[in-house]
Amino acid sequence: MTARDTGGRTLGETAGMSGRSGPAATLIPALTVTISLLGLCLLWSLAANAWPSRAFPGPGQVWQVLLREAASGDLFYHLGTTLARVAAAYIVAMIVGSVIGILLGSHRGADRFFNPWVILFLNIPALVIIVLAYIWFGLNDVAAIGAVAVNKIPNVVVTMREGARALDPSYAEMAAVYRFGFLDRVRHILLPQLQPYLAAASRSGIALIWKIVLVVELLGRSNGVGFQIYLYFQLFDVAAILAYTLAFVAVMLVIELLLVQPVERHAARWRRRPT
Repeated sequence: MTARDTGGRTLGETAGMSGRSGPAATLIPALTVTISLLGLCLLWSLAANAWPSRAFPGPGQVWQVLLREAASGDLFYHLGTTLARVAAAYIVAMIVGSVIGILLGSHRGADRFFNPWVILFLNIPALVIIVLAYIWFGLNDVAAIGAVAVNKIPNVVVTMREGARALDPSYAEMAAVYRFGFLDRVRHILLPQLQPYLAAASRSGIALIWKIVLVVELLGRSNGVGFQIYLYFQLFDVAAILAYTLAFVAVMLVIELLLVQPVERHAARWRRRPT
């Protein structure tokens, strides 16, 4: 007879599955992504060679510009400036939006009263908010970061409001029975239940904020990736535009892979995973 595990699979099948879930499970996705990106570069190179034009440089030209900007230090300076604005706007939007969303989701009367405000700010174009912020507060970083945060706060409010509505009241009753303090309630009752909504708001927030930051820099700042893109647009230097764009996208992908995803896995470690 063949020995079987509790799931009805043979031990050989189980060993094979555990082997595939080891190093191979990590290497195969990474190898797939690498091959996919190389294929994209190859297609890009073939298209650039088939249509030689200054308006459509190949990967080699973009790479040369990237190395030149990095060697001069301009690339790292402007990347750092933009990332600082992204981080500041993200923190403000997440804190303010989460607090407002939880309050609205917990109090129906307040939600009914302020819901038209939320809908209004959700539908105001980002460009209008940016222009008004520069007019009212001047061409400075406070106006730039505030405009980006105001564009994102309504989205966070909507997401966190739904999370607050889905809170299980039995946990609040348990906290009252055991006389949890405010910080214990937040740490052990509120945050674990809101974690999926925080993760969704955080992920969408980063994706939206860095794009708006580039527009803010293009319109009214004298540094940053958005300013550089506008500068090279005036010079019709498409290779430099693509170099700064790809560099910034690469940085955001690294943040996603090395910061956002590990934090999400750590925050959700208590959840039961499917076998």
